[in-house]
Amino acid sequence: MEIILKTELSNLMYRGKVRDSYDLGDSMLMVATDRISAFDVVLPCGIPYKGAVLNQISAFWFEKTEHIISNHVIKIIDDADWLNEMYGKRACHGNYGFPSYLEGRSMVVRKAERVEIECVIRGYISGSAWAEYKEKGTISGEHFPAGMEESEKLPIPIFTPTTKADKGHDLPISFDEVKKLIGAKRAKEISEKCMEIYQFAHNYALGKGIIIADTKMEFGIVDGKLILIDELLTPDSSRFWEASEYEPGKSQPSFDKQPVRDWLVASGWKKSPPAPMLPDEVIQQTSDKYVEAFHRLTGRDLQV
Repeated sequence: MEIILKTELSNLMYRGKVRDSYDLGDSMLMVATDRISAFDVVLPCGIPYKGAVLNQISAFWFEKTEHIISNHVIKIIDDADWLNEMYGKRACHGNYGFPSYLEGRSMVVRKAERVEIECVIRGYISGSAWAEYKEKGTISGEHFPAGMEESEKLPIPIFTPTTKADKGHDLPISFDEVKKLIGAKRAKEISEKCMEIYQFAHNYALGKGIIIADTKMEFGIVDGKLILIDELLTPDSSRFWEASEYEPGKSQPSFDKQPVRDWLVASGWKKSPPAPMLPDEVIQQTSDKYVEAFHRLTGRDLQV
């Protein structure tokens, strides 16, 4: 079941591939839907419980990393009555209120000036980094030693930023380009915070039997101060691997949407709209992986 607000609210600010954001005046309501995208295309089906997992696992990590950097969270919505009491009159038509299905899959957040950089941290060589290394011997344009294997752990995590594209593909950019875009001081601050968050999360997750191979983060500016925004360390924004089965030299069993990518590639789809409907078994397998990652990492019950 795909969760999207439709007629109840008139204040849609932004609709992304997965999240919808609604204007609450001095803040926003950010809703994680069950939509899923692959290769930058939104698929015609949803993944059960995905939105709840994304929202609640982000909330978990925002809480865990507050000692490193502040974030945009004002309130995680576990009770629609609170939302109606605080914001109902300014956001809803007539007798409509915020629906109960927002519980568990939404949060009220501060508005921020988004830093237009996708901040990617890699601790292992996989995905597009592995493809680039095989072809050129580089990762994000930097040369690495010959003879590295797929999924090998890097000597130290690396910051591999990209552009932030609302449509189409994000494109790799160098750190020098980042400095030109946002200034050297802010670029250094972001790269250092990304590294600190990744190292902290990697060590924590490893204790739960999960390797965080890489992840992407987004930042915003509020009153001149850098904060974390959007989502954090979710199966959508990260590669989560099963630590007990980790073996360099091949792709790894994962807790993300890899089953979806694998099926789409095998189907012969050309990676352009429209995307095909996923089989029921792939939908269920993906849902199970998302929920398992949530339970393993947080130890909490999923609110659905």
